Amino acid sequence: MDARGIAVTERDINKQPPDREFLERHVDEDRFLDFVSTRSPVFKARPLPRSKKEAIDLMLDQPNLIKRPILVLEGSPGQRPEGVIFGFDRARYERL
Repeated sequence: MDARGIAVTERDINKQPPDREFLERHVDEDRFLDFVSTRSPVFKARPLPRSKKEAIDLMLDQPNLIKRPILVLEGSPGQRPEGVIFGFDRARYERL
């Protein structure tokens, strides 16, 4: 992002995790597992979430299970974000 002149504000999601409202708004109902780090050792001891609600509850309880980074494309001040990308996706970043 720096090389492209895009300003970035970094935030440690373990210290300042996204709130339920943010996750409810951006986690897709049908693709909720795409937003969880399913390769985490946590899932060796427990089953994967079976619903969006279970996935969000787990992400709120253990923010390190949220697929990172979370790129929030800011809109105008005071407005909702223009878009959100969970996890590193070079192709989507390039399209920005």
